[in-house]
Amino acid sequence: MKYLFASDIHGDLTAARAVVDAYRSEGAVRLFLLGDELYHGPRNFIPDGYGPKGVIALFSEMKDVITAVRGNCDAEVDQMVLPFPILSDYATLPLSNGGTAYLTHGHLFGGEGPVPLGEKDLLIEGHTHVAGVHKTRSGATCLNPGSASMPKGDTPACYMVYDTETGVFTIRRLSDASVFAEYICQ
Repeated sequence: MKYLFASDIHGDLTAARAVVDAYRSEGAVRLFLLGDELYHGPRNFIPDGYGPKGVIALFSEMKDVITAVRGNCDAEVDQMVLPFPILSDYATLPLSNGGTAYLTHGHLFGGEGPVPLGEKDLLIEGHTHVAGVHKTRSGATCLNPGSASMPKGDTPACYMVYDTETGVFTIRRLSDASVFAEYICQ
């Protein structure tokens, strides 16, 4: 079974469509949105593909397969127009290694998990717009799919796939699905 993770779409309909296309081509069964779905935010430029009403329509069609967490640009008004919950600070996902993945946007917990993370646990967050795998200050492993619309830090627009059978997390370029980074859940 495959799960797809995307973050920081910021109302960019072109990016949202690319995420949905990746979801379908990867054969994923669940789409995890790590915050900042609709609004570009006061510190960001308006993306070329900005069309939050189109993003609402696109994701509304997929409401039964989406799990979302709240980003720093998400608000109650966004929840009023989306038919799936988006205001949770974090969600959890059991991992194939017996650990737990804690999914959050990344703005509330200072780059750490919402709870102390064990050796087999992972932190999965967006917010920085920088795709990759790194260690938190406490030594936990953090996976970040980057931003689908506004990548930063010399990383491309990306998404991430978790294959539950192999335990592999693969961060892929949104443009061509080529591998940007991988992490094996052990």
